[in-house]
Amino acid sequence: MNCTIRKIRPEEIEAESFRIIAEELGPTSFDPRTFKVVQRVIHATGDFSFAESLIFHPRAIEAGIAAIRAGRNILTDVNMGAAGVSKGLLAPWGGKVICKVAEPELARSAKERGLTRSEVAIEIGLQENIGIVSVGNAPTALLKIMDCWQDLAETLRPGLLVGVPVGFVNAVESKELLSQKAYPFVTCRGRKGGTPVGVAIVNALIRLAGEA
Repeated sequence: MNCTIRKIRPEEIEAESFRIIAEELGPTSFDPRTFKVVQRVIHATGDFSFAESLIFHPRAIEAGIAAIRAGRNILTDVNMGAAGVSKGLLAPWGGKVICKVAEPELARSAKERGLTRSEVAIEIGLQENIGIVSVGNAPTALLKIMDCWQDLAETLRPGLLVGVPVGFVNAVESKELLSQKAYPFVTCRGRKGGTPVGVAIVNALIRLAGEA
């Protein structure tokens, strides 16, 4: 194995990483915008298998971009997801990043109702002009959104659901259910996924929204 450390300026690292990813992937069937999303997921995870496992609803990219440009908010299932979203790039559009999971009264409410905190946090958060929901950690949160979807008023329905929870209990199954929905989504097959994947997808969409 070659352990020679390359000399490269800090501002060039990301661009060089993306060049390497494109070179190693080779020709793909992705359209240019979808490719940028896939590329950023691989960049965040170092895992090229996402080029095969990511699933995009035909209107996913345009719906995500439209939600961002409309100034709608982004809801995440965990605080790590909220922390990772590029708020500086999102701010000019007027949207905020929202995560309710750590609110003081939420744990009590979840326990009383026999639900997870993530389920209750998503349920509450969906009332706040949400354009994109990003679930990378909790399959229960993804299942809750899908259960609530038809009951939401048309004006409250998110434009895009990013559902990529990682894990062994209901992660595969919840993502399979999402892949069958008629509304815009991004998901992935199998046990892999996680908050870094959800964040990478959202950040790619924010950057695409800023392009002409």
